[in-house]
Amino acid sequence: MADSYKRRKGRCSIENHYYAVTICCISRRPLFTHFKNSHLIAQTLYEFSITQNLTTICYVVMPDHLHWIFKLTGSKPLSAVVGQFKSITTLKYNRLNQCNGAMWQANFYDHSIKSDDDLINQARYIVANPLRAKLVERVGDYPYWHCIYL
Repeated sequence: MADSYKRRKGRCSIENHYYAVTICCISRRPLFTHFKNSHLIAQTLYEFSITQNLTTICYVVMPDHLHWIFKLTGSKPLSAVVGQFKSITTLKYNRLNQCNGAMWQANFYDHSIKSDDDLINQARYIVANPLRAKLVERVGDYPYWHCIYL
Protein backbone atom coordinates (compact mmCIF):
# COMPACT_ATOMS: atom_id res chain seq x y z
CA MET A 1 0.00 0.00 0.00
CA ALA A 2 1.97 2.95 -1.33
CA ASP A 3 0.17 5.67 0.63
CA SER A 4 -0.23 3.87 3.97
CA TYR A 5 2.50 6.01 5.57
CA LYS A 6 0.62 9.16 4.54
CA ARG A 7 -2.52 7.86 6.25
CA ARG A 8 -0.63 7.07 9.46
CA LYS A 9 1.25 10.37 9.50
CA GLY A 10 -0.37 12.64 12.07
CA ARG A 11 -2.65 9.89 13.41
CA CYS A 12 -2.97 10.17 17.14
CA SER A 13 -5.08 8.43 19.74
CA ILE A 14 -6.79 10.56 22.34
CA GLU A 15 -8.77 8.93 25.11
CA ASN A 16 -12.44 10.04 25.24
CA HIS A 17 -12.22 11.38 21.70
CA TYR A 18 -14.49 10.52 18.73
CA TYR A 19 -13.19 8.96 15.52
CA ALA A 20 -14.79 8.20 12.17
CA VAL A 21 -13.14 5.13 10.65
CA THR A 22 -13.51 3.51 7.24
CA ILE A 23 -12.28 -0.05 6.81
CA CYS A 24 -12.29 -1.51 3.28
CA CYS A 25 -12.47 -5.13 2.22
CA ILE A 26 -9.36 -6.44 0.55
CA SER A 27 -9.43 -5.58 -3.17
CA ARG A 28 -12.82 -3.94 -2.42
CA ARG A 29 -14.49 -7.37 -2.67
CA PRO A 30 -18.24 -7.12 -1.89
CA LEU A 31 -18.15 -9.54 1.06
CA PHE A 32 -21.16 -8.02 2.81
CA THR A 33 -23.86 -8.47 0.19
CA HIS A 34 -25.30 -11.47 2.04
CA PHE A 35 -27.31 -11.01 5.22
CA LYS A 36 -25.26 -13.51 7.25
CA ASN A 37 -22.01 -11.62 6.59
CA SER A 38 -23.43 -8.14 7.18
CA HIS A 39 -25.15 -9.37 10.33
CA LEU A 40 -21.86 -10.86 11.54
CA ILE A 41 -20.14 -7.46 11.24
CA ALA A 42 -23.03 -5.60 12.94
CA GLN A 43 -23.19 -8.14 15.78
CA THR A 44 -19.43 -8.00 16.26
CA LEU A 45 -19.54 -4.19 16.40
CA TYR A 46 -22.09 -4.44 19.21
CA GLU A 47 -20.11 -7.09 21.14
CA PHE A 48 -16.80 -5.34 20.50
CA SER A 49 -18.16 -2.04 21.83
CA ILE A 50 -19.12 -3.75 25.08
CA THR A 51 -15.96 -5.81 25.58
CA GLN A 52 -13.61 -2.97 24.60
CA ASN A 53 -15.58 -0.33 26.50
CA LEU A 54 -16.10 1.75 23.34
CA THR A 55 -19.08 3.96 22.63
CA THR A 56 -20.29 3.24 19.09
CA ILE A 57 -22.13 6.29 17.77
CA CYS A 58 -23.00 5.01 14.33
CA TYR A 59 -22.01 2.55 11.63
CA VAL A 60 -23.04 1.39 8.20
CA VAL A 61 -21.94 -1.91 6.68
CA MET A 62 -21.62 -1.35 2.94
CA PRO A 63 -21.08 -4.22 0.48
CA ASP A 64 -17.29 -3.71 0.39
CA HIS A 65 -16.46 -1.51 3.39
CA LEU A 66 -17.47 -0.37 6.85
CA HIS A 67 -17.99 3.16 8.17
CA TRP A 68 -17.87 3.41 11.96
CA ILE A 69 -17.89 6.30 14.44
CA PHE A 70 -16.93 5.56 18.01
CA LYS A 71 -15.59 7.18 21.14
CA LEU A 72 -12.18 5.84 22.14
CA THR A 73 -12.77 5.42 25.88
CA GLY A 74 -9.76 3.35 26.89
CA SER A 75 -6.03 3.88 26.71
CA LYS A 76 -5.60 1.46 23.79
CA PRO A 77 -4.39 3.30 20.64
CA LEU A 78 -6.77 3.77 17.70
CA SER A 79 -4.69 1.50 15.44
CA ALA A 80 -4.77 -1.29 18.03
CA VAL A 81 -8.55 -1.02 18.44
CA VAL A 82 -9.15 -1.17 14.69
CA GLY A 83 -6.58 -3.95 14.28
CA GLN A 84 -8.23 -6.04 16.97
CA PHE A 85 -11.67 -5.50 15.41
CA LYS A 86 -10.34 -6.54 12.00
CA SER A 87 -8.71 -9.64 13.48
CA ILE A 88 -11.85 -10.74 15.33
CA THR A 89 -14.13 -10.19 12.35
CA THR A 90 -11.76 -11.99 10.00
CA LEU A 91 -11.71 -15.07 12.26
CA LYS A 92 -15.51 -15.04 12.57
CA TYR A 93 -16.04 -14.44 8.84
CA ASN A 94 -13.69 -17.28 7.88
CA ARG A 95 -15.37 -19.65 10.33
CA LEU A 96 -18.86 -18.71 9.12
CA ASN A 97 -17.98 -19.01 5.43
CA GLN A 98 -15.60 -21.97 5.79
CA CYS A 99 -12.71 -20.17 4.20
CA ASN A 100 -9.44 -18.59 5.29
CA GLY A 101 -7.34 -15.57 4.50
CA ALA A 102 -7.51 -11.81 4.85
CA MET A 103 -10.78 -9.97 4.39
CA TRP A 104 -9.72 -6.38 5.21
CA GLN A 105 -7.18 -4.11 3.57
CA ALA A 106 -4.04 -3.66 5.63
CA ASN A 107 -4.74 -0.05 6.60
CA PHE A 108 -7.79 2.09 7.32
CA TYR A 109 -8.94 5.67 6.96
CA ASP A 110 -9.65 7.73 10.05
CA HIS A 111 -10.96 11.17 10.84
CA SER A 112 -10.54 12.72 14.27
CA ILE A 113 -13.81 14.45 15.08
CA LYS A 114 -13.19 18.02 16.17
CA SER A 115 -16.57 19.27 17.39
CA ASP A 116 -20.20 18.35 18.04
CA ASP A 117 -21.13 19.76 14.61
CA ASP A 118 -18.44 17.61 12.99
CA LEU A 119 -19.79 14.55 14.85
CA ILE A 120 -23.34 15.16 13.62
CA ASN A 121 -22.16 15.85 10.05
CA GLN A 122 -20.02 12.70 9.99
CA ALA A 123 -22.92 10.60 11.34
CA ARG A 124 -25.26 12.02 8.67
CA TYR A 125 -22.71 11.35 5.96
CA ILE A 126 -22.27 7.75 7.11
CA VAL A 127 -25.99 7.01 7.42
CA ALA A 128 -26.61 8.44 3.93
CA ASN A 129 -23.88 6.32 2.32
CA PRO A 130 -26.32 3.65 1.00
CA LEU A 131 -28.37 6.44 -0.63
CA ARG A 132 -25.34 7.89 -2.41
CA ALA A 133 -24.37 4.39 -3.56
CA LYS A 134 -27.92 3.98 -4.93
CA LEU A 135 -28.45 0.80 -2.90
CA VAL A 136 -31.79 2.11 -1.57
CA GLU A 137 -34.12 5.06 -2.08
CA ARG A 138 -34.61 5.74 1.65
CA VAL A 139 -32.20 5.33 4.55
CA GLY A 140 -34.77 3.25 6.45
CA ASP A 141 -34.77 0.68 3.65
CA TYR A 142 -31.12 -0.24 4.23
CA PRO A 143 -30.84 -2.88 6.98
CA TYR A 144 -27.14 -2.71 7.91
CA TRP A 145 -26.77 0.52 9.85
CA HIS A 146 -27.33 2.01 13.27
CA CYS A 147 -27.02 5.51 14.71
CA ILE A 148 -27.73 6.54 18.29
CA TYR A 149 -29.11 9.85 17.02
CA LEU A 150 -31.91 8.25 14.99
